[in-house]
Amino acid sequence: MGISGIALPSREPVSFVVDGEFLRTSDSSTSDDLWLLPGLVDVHSHPGIEAPGDPYDHEVFRRHMLAHRSAGVLTVRSPGSADPVLDRPDDPDLPRLARGGRWLATPGRFFEGYGRRVTEEELPRAAVEDSVSGWCKVIGDWMPDDPPVPLDVLTATVEAVHAAGGRVAVHCQTAEGCRNAVLAGADSLEHGMHLDHSLLPRMAAQGTAFVPTLTTFGKTVQNLDDSKNPRHVEWIRSGWEHAFPTVRAAYEAGVTVLAGTDTQPCGEVAREISWLIEAGMPVEAAIGAGSWTAREWLGLPGLVDGGFADVVGYDADPVEDPDVLMRPKLIVLRGKVTG
Repeated sequence: MGISGIALPSREPVSFVVDGEFLRTSDSSTSDDLWLLPGLVDVHSHPGIEAPGDPYDHEVFRRHMLAHRSAGVLTVRSPGSADPVLDRPDDPDLPRLARGGRWLATPGRFFEGYGRRVTEEELPRAAVEDSVSGWCKVIGDWMPDDPPVPLDVLTATVEAVHAAGGRVAVHCQTAEGCRNAVLAGADSLEHGMHLDHSLLPRMAAQGTAFVPTLTTFGKTVQNLDDSKNPRHVEWIRSGWEHAFPTVRAAYEAGVTVLAGTDTQPCGEVAREISWLIEAGMPVEAAIGAGSWTAREWLGLPGLVDGGFADVVGYDADPVEDPDVLMRPKLIVLRGKVTG
């Protein structure tokens, strides 16, 4: 099987033959009229559950991952899962999965009875245990007026996981929770609604990525009920308003900004990319946040000789027309054309 077209981000014509699950450079002069991306990436998705509190269901997981695949999302990072099996092998028919262990929640934080409940004293050890697949996920804060995980506890957790060769994603939405995650050296901030912009240079310097998950917050804001818990409503709305300048400032500060949806239905990363563009990221950078930049951050190759044969093709240049990301013409996963 041959794949030819104009590759992004290089904007150079390329031609490959598929060798099993890998790409091999071809000297074919044939050029398909396609714009090619390495597979799209959703770096914040929770396949396998429909709503917080649901038990993990493998059939639901397959349905969610097939929805991702149909949208051209060929790699998914799940930072927090209800699946207790940390080393479940990839299904070859489904997008590649970067597992993030279970949600690690200390007392008073996260949905009641959900995630792996540990004390603050137990958190570093539990995080190392759950980073066996490469990542762990810590609930760093919760409601607006509640204290976050203390800085010394979070720092010890990050240091322990890094010493074991893993990486740490931190759920943080309050200003103090975001501050602690950055100062602790977390590898990624998930959400970061009230992130103080003065922390952005430090994030850039230490390589802490920012995953703003605008898609899920956009839906949340649309469904807010002013009559219920006015403090919470105000906190969400102010965080939503703060998120847009934060995305732009983070990009300008050199922070790696990535596309993650954290919402149902799965397969909406093109919508997240459009939110990043609306927030002020250059179009090409926003597309990279859901494709080649995200893949590089996860340690995956792009469209290169010997890279994975995970390719999405479009009939127009996505940089000129980002809406085309919602209409893939060609999807190749692990060397096989999918529907």
